[in-house]
Amino acid sequence: MCNAYEQHVKWVEYCKMMHALELGIPTQQGDLDLREKDDIRINQMGPVMRATTNDREVELEPMNFGLPSNRPKGGPVFNFRSEGRDFSNTHRCLVPASAFFEFSGTKYPKTKHRFTLNGVPFMAIAGIWREAQGNHPASFAMLTTEPGPDVQPIHNRQIVVLRPDDWAAWLWLTKPQDVLLRSLPAGSLSVETVRKGAE
Repeated sequence: MCNAYEQHVKWVEYCKMMHALELGIPTQQGDLDLREKDDIRINQMGPVMRATTNDREVELEPMNFGLPSNRPKGGPVFNFRSEGRDFSNTHRCLVPASAFFEFSGTKYPKTKHRFTLNGVPFMAIAGIWREAQGNHPASFAMLTTEPGPDVQPIHNRQIVVLRPDDWAAWLWLTKPQDVLLRSLPAGSLSVETVRKGAE
Protein backbone atom coordinates (compact mmCIF):
# COMPACT_ATOMS: atom_id res chain seq x y z
CA MET A 1 0.00 0.00 0.00
CA CYS A 2 0.96 3.65 -0.08
CA ASN A 3 3.79 4.05 2.42
CA ALA A 4 5.37 7.13 0.83
CA TYR A 5 4.23 10.34 -0.79
CA GLU A 6 5.75 13.53 -2.16
CA GLN A 7 4.99 16.99 -0.80
CA HIS A 8 6.10 19.70 -3.24
CA VAL A 9 3.07 21.94 -2.84
CA LYS A 10 3.95 25.61 -3.30
CA TRP A 11 2.45 28.02 -0.77
CA VAL A 12 1.16 30.29 -3.53
CA GLU A 13 -0.62 27.33 -5.20
CA TYR A 14 -2.07 26.27 -1.87
CA CYS A 15 -3.44 29.77 -1.17
CA LYS A 16 -4.87 30.07 -4.68
CA MET A 17 -6.66 26.70 -4.33
CA MET A 18 -8.03 27.53 -0.88
CA HIS A 19 -9.29 30.91 -2.12
CA ALA A 20 -11.02 29.26 -5.10
CA LEU A 21 -12.72 26.80 -2.73
CA GLU A 22 -13.68 29.62 -0.33
CA LEU A 23 -11.76 27.97 2.51
CA GLY A 24 -10.06 30.22 5.02
CA ILE A 25 -6.41 30.05 6.10
CA PRO A 26 -5.41 31.10 9.65
CA THR A 27 -3.59 34.45 9.49
CA GLN A 28 -0.55 33.11 11.36
CA GLN A 29 0.17 30.41 8.79
CA GLY A 30 2.63 30.72 5.90
CA ASP A 31 5.00 28.83 3.64
CA LEU A 32 6.94 27.33 6.60
CA ASP A 33 3.81 25.34 7.46
CA LEU A 34 3.99 23.62 4.06
CA ARG A 35 7.61 22.47 3.88
CA GLU A 36 8.49 20.60 0.71
CA LYS A 37 9.87 17.07 0.90
CA ASP A 38 10.67 14.44 -1.74
CA ASP A 39 9.53 11.39 0.22
CA ILE A 40 7.44 11.43 3.38
CA ARG A 41 7.52 7.91 4.75
CA ILE A 42 6.00 6.07 7.70
CA ASN A 43 6.95 7.64 11.06
CA GLN A 44 8.04 10.90 9.42
CA MET A 45 6.35 14.26 9.92
CA GLY A 46 4.21 15.86 7.23
CA PRO A 47 1.68 18.72 7.07
CA VAL A 48 -1.98 17.80 7.44
CA MET A 49 -5.02 19.96 6.66
CA ARG A 50 -7.72 19.94 9.34
CA ALA A 51 -10.80 22.02 10.14
CA THR A 52 -10.57 24.70 12.82
CA THR A 53 -13.38 25.86 15.08
CA ASN A 54 -13.90 28.84 12.76
CA ASP A 55 -16.43 28.42 9.95
CA ARG A 56 -14.83 26.98 6.77
CA GLU A 57 -11.29 27.60 7.99
CA VAL A 58 -8.57 24.99 7.47
CA GLU A 59 -5.23 24.91 9.26
CA LEU A 60 -2.02 23.07 8.47
CA GLU A 61 -0.60 21.02 11.32
CA PRO A 62 2.56 18.86 11.31
CA MET A 63 1.77 15.24 12.21
CA ASN A 64 3.43 11.86 12.19
CA PHE A 65 2.60 9.56 9.25
CA GLY A 66 1.23 6.48 11.01
CA LEU A 67 -1.17 6.02 13.92
CA PRO A 68 0.24 4.12 16.90
CA SER A 69 -0.98 0.52 16.94
CA ASN A 70 -3.17 -0.84 19.73
CA ARG A 71 -1.41 -4.21 19.45
CA PRO A 72 1.64 -4.77 21.69
CA LYS A 73 4.01 -5.59 18.82
CA GLY A 74 2.07 -3.95 16.01
CA GLY A 75 3.64 -1.37 13.73
CA PRO A 76 2.09 1.99 12.92
CA VAL A 77 -1.20 2.07 11.01
CA PHE A 78 -0.48 4.19 7.95
CA ASN A 79 -3.28 2.97 5.64
CA PHE A 80 -6.82 2.55 7.03
CA ARG A 81 -9.55 0.62 5.16
CA SER A 82 -12.58 2.87 4.58
CA GLU A 83 -15.26 0.39 3.48
CA GLY A 84 -18.01 -0.31 5.98
CA ARG A 85 -16.80 2.24 8.53
CA ASP A 86 -18.44 5.34 9.95
CA PHE A 87 -16.11 8.33 10.21
CA SER A 88 -18.65 10.84 11.52
CA ASN A 89 -17.17 10.75 15.04
CA THR A 90 -13.51 10.75 14.02
CA HIS A 91 -11.00 13.52 13.42
CA ARG A 92 -10.97 13.86 9.62
CA CYS A 93 -8.14 15.46 7.68
CA LEU A 94 -6.63 15.96 4.26
CA VAL A 95 -3.05 15.13 3.36
CA PRO A 96 -1.70 17.59 0.76
CA ALA A 97 0.56 15.88 -1.74
CA SER A 98 2.05 16.53 -5.13
CA ALA A 99 2.21 12.75 -5.75
CA PHE A 100 1.89 9.38 -4.06
CA PHE A 101 3.87 6.22 -4.72
CA GLU A 102 2.91 2.59 -5.21
CA PHE A 103 5.29 -0.34 -5.64
CA SER A 104 5.10 -3.50 -7.71
CA GLY A 105 7.13 -6.69 -7.98
CA THR A 106 8.25 -9.29 -5.47
CA LYS A 107 12.00 -8.67 -5.23
CA TYR A 108 13.75 -5.76 -3.57
CA PRO A 109 14.07 -3.07 -4.72
CA LYS A 110 10.54 -3.07 -6.08
CA THR A 111 9.45 -0.99 -9.06
CA LYS A 112 8.31 2.45 -7.90
CA HIS A 113 5.36 4.19 -9.57
CA ARG A 114 4.51 7.89 -9.10
CA PHE A 115 0.85 8.98 -9.32
CA THR A 116 -0.37 12.57 -9.81
CA LEU A 117 -3.89 14.00 -10.09
CA ASN A 118 -4.62 15.45 -13.53
CA GLY A 119 -5.81 19.03 -13.94
CA VAL A 120 -4.72 20.44 -10.56
CA PRO A 121 -1.37 21.55 -9.09
CA PHE A 122 -1.68 19.15 -6.13
CA MET A 123 -3.99 16.58 -4.57
CA ALA A 124 -5.45 15.94 -1.13
CA ILE A 125 -5.73 12.43 0.31
CA ALA A 126 -8.57 11.60 2.71
CA GLY A 127 -7.28 10.77 6.16
CA ILE A 128 -7.99 10.54 9.86
CA TRP A 129 -5.86 11.90 12.68
CA ARG A 130 -5.41 11.37 16.40
CA GLU A 131 -4.18 13.59 19.21
CA ALA A 132 -0.72 13.06 20.71
CA GLN A 133 -0.53 10.08 23.08
CA GLY A 134 2.26 9.94 25.65
CA ASN A 135 5.52 10.55 23.80
CA HIS A 136 3.89 9.87 20.42
CA PRO A 137 3.01 13.08 18.52
CA ALA A 138 -0.29 13.79 16.81
CA SER A 139 -0.52 11.36 13.90
CA PHE A 140 -2.50 10.49 10.80
CA ALA A 141 -3.35 7.62 8.47
CA MET A 142 -4.55 7.65 4.87
CA LEU A 143 -7.87 6.03 3.98
CA THR A 144 -7.94 3.29 1.36
CA THR A 145 -10.55 1.84 -0.97
CA GLU A 146 -10.88 -0.55 -3.89
CA PRO A 147 -8.48 0.41 -6.69
CA GLY A 148 -9.74 2.50 -9.56
CA PRO A 149 -8.82 1.76 -13.18
CA ASP A 150 -5.68 3.94 -13.01
CA VAL A 151 -4.22 2.07 -9.99
CA GLN A 152 -5.62 -1.46 -10.45
CA PRO A 153 -2.93 -2.63 -12.92
CA ILE A 154 -0.30 -1.92 -10.23
CA HIS A 155 -1.95 -2.55 -6.86
CA ASN A 156 -5.05 -4.24 -5.38
CA ARG A 157 -5.87 -1.28 -3.06
CA GLN A 158 -5.47 2.47 -3.31
CA ILE A 159 -5.60 5.55 -1.14
CA VAL A 160 -8.64 7.83 -1.44
CA VAL A 161 -7.73 10.88 -3.53
CA LEU A 162 -10.35 13.62 -3.28
CA ARG A 163 -11.06 16.18 -5.96
CA PRO A 164 -10.80 19.77 -4.62
CA ASP A 165 -14.58 20.25 -4.71
CA ASP A 166 -14.87 17.45 -2.12
CA TRP A 167 -12.24 18.69 0.34
CA ALA A 168 -14.68 20.64 2.51
CA ALA A 169 -17.26 17.86 2.21
CA TRP A 170 -14.81 15.42 3.80
CA LEU A 171 -13.63 17.77 6.56
CA TRP A 172 -17.18 18.72 7.58
CA LEU A 173 -18.85 15.55 6.25
CA THR A 174 -21.51 17.30 4.21
CA LYS A 175 -21.79 14.47 1.64
CA PRO A 176 -22.40 10.75 2.17
CA GLN A 177 -19.18 8.93 3.01
CA ASP A 178 -19.68 6.29 0.31
CA VAL A 179 -19.82 9.08 -2.29
CA LEU A 180 -16.54 10.58 -1.08
CA LEU A 181 -14.50 7.50 -0.18
CA ARG A 182 -14.16 5.80 -3.53
CA SER A 183 -11.71 5.68 -6.39
CA LEU A 184 -11.76 8.25 -9.19
CA PRO A 185 -12.79 7.49 -12.81
CA ALA A 186 -10.31 6.26 -15.41
CA GLY A 187 -7.92 8.96 -16.60
CA SER A 188 -8.06 10.96 -13.36
CA LEU A 189 -4.55 9.95 -12.31
CA SER A 190 -1.33 9.95 -14.32
CA VAL A 191 1.34 7.37 -13.53
CA GLU A 192 5.03 7.16 -14.35
CA THR A 193 7.60 4.56 -13.38
CA VAL A 194 10.34 6.40 -11.50
CA ARG A 195 12.44 3.37 -10.55
CA LYS A 196 12.73 0.00 -12.23
CA GLY A 197 12.90 -2.81 -9.70
CA ALA A 198 14.84 -6.04 -9.57
CA GLU A 199 13.97 -8.61 -12.20
